[in-house]
Amino acid sequence: MYPALPVYASADASPKPAAIGAVIMDYKTGRVLWGKNEHKPLPMASTTKIMTAIVALENSNPGDAVTVSKRAAGQPEVKMYLKAGEKLSMENLLYALMLESANDAAVAIAEQVGGSVENFCDMMTGKARELGAADTVFKTPNGLDADGHHSTAYDMALITRYALSNEEFRKIIKTPDITFKSDRKTYNLINKDRFLNEYEGAIGVKTGFTGAAGNCFVGAAVRGDMTLISVVLGSGWGARGKQQKWKDTKEVLNYGFGNFKYNDLIKMGDLAKIVSVERSKNKDVGAYFAEDLTLPLSQSELPRVRVEIVAPDALRAPVVKGQQIGVAHVYLGDACIKNIALLAAEDAARHDLRTSLTRLLNAALDLGTSGQVNIILPEF
Repeated sequence: MYPALPVYASADASPKPAAIGAVIMDYKTGRVLWGKNEHKPLPMASTTKIMTAIVALENSNPGDAVTVSKRAAGQPEVKMYLKAGEKLSMENLLYALMLESANDAAVAIAEQVGGSVENFCDMMTGKARELGAADTVFKTPNGLDADGHHSTAYDMALITRYALSNEEFRKIIKTPDITFKSDRKTYNLINKDRFLNEYEGAIGVKTGFTGAAGNCFVGAAVRGDMTLISVVLGSGWGARGKQQKWKDTKEVLNYGFGNFKYNDLIKMGDLAKIVSVERSKNKDVGAYFAEDLTLPLSQSELPRVRVEIVAPDALRAPVVKGQQIGVAHVYLGDACIKNIALLAAEDAARHDLRTSLTRLLNAALDLGTSGQVNIILPEF
């Protein structure tokens, strides 16, 4: 993850959404490409349901039968109008949750998985902490306004990045419509996410609105080899705000796709330095990079990347293949963004007078004994 890297893209070209809090995150690396009040705690309305879905997917089975409680049936709109005692599958409730943002489905899911709404919300908050979303607290599973229920644009991007790694979650959010039955009636659901039809490469994710949160949207889209996650919280209220969240989302994503591309900065196995080896027939050993490093960078950032190799000029044998013999510090501007181990490319056995005499003496003694003899001569 690279959430705190400085960004050197042109400020003149950066987006200017109406949203109170907003962020663009690269899905592959987790790097934040741009942000506006991205760490400001804000209510997040029904974007909450992203976490509701992922906690349910990880703690239940699609075929689990769910009986709707009176509490679930009594939730305010938007809802499926479920009835107390009605039975339907967890899978179908998840489709209702994400396609139509059904508040009653959210509570039915929470009670099934957590035993109670309160316990499920604790599970959601715990999962947020596990993902590094340190300023997120869930008090409701559907995003309705409640004291202390909040997140940040950055945290919502982190949560969404994790959710998108779940193939079932991706399948649900991209489904245009679905028909299913409970034990009482048939439901025909249509995906209310306009973004899917209005933005090239869109893959979802979730809209939201409450009186406290205003209009919110968490989106994700793919262009070529790059997937970006956008979050806009508090894009406005009323009819204007309802349209503004789509404008904000498209503006920030266009900025991300238009200004950043992946750059292979380091390749695992490439030679970083030659280190000489003392007291060995091998006069030197190569130090190679232990991992790849690929980052989305703007054109103005690429010249600011530098790699500082820290490794000795000489080592004393023995050296073992794969042994760490140095480190590469990768900088973007003045910020160290990654430390990569440098490993020895081959063995370099010790070979000097002391070592040779020791080997000869052990070999001679071993000829006359049934057991192993290991004599080590002192340094001289």
